[in-house]
Amino acid sequence: MISITSSNNKKIYFASDQHLGAPTPEASLPREKKFVAWLDEIKEDAEVLFLLGDLFDFWFEYKTVVPKGFVRILGTLAQLADEGIQLHIFTGNHDLWMQDYLSKELNAKLYFEPQAFTIQNKQFL
Repeated sequence: MISITSSNNKKIYFASDQHLGAPTPEASLPREKKFVAWLDEIKEDAEVLFLLGDLFDFWFEYKTVVPKGFVRILGTLAQLADEGIQLHIFTGNHDLWMQDYLSKELNAKLYFEPQAFTIQNKQFL
């Protein structure tokens, strides 16, 4: 069980199933921009962000190569991480081919299996 405590009136945010890239990269772009705008809004009071699967509609990471595109979301997540916001990313059935790129680049915690958390005395799975 992982315990997370929010401090200084900071908040914990959750998001899932963005499916960025679907049905096409062009059609997905307005949705990506809206999600980035939301991330920009929450960064003022966020301490932790949970991305609960299927951030991308397809993500396949090779040893030294990641999919092209998604620079807006990746750059914004990097900025959040640089500002000290903890990132917890769960793989979904569309992005389960993640390896260690996001953990290395964003210092994100990646989860490939269900995980139990205690957050402000409440249990989450």
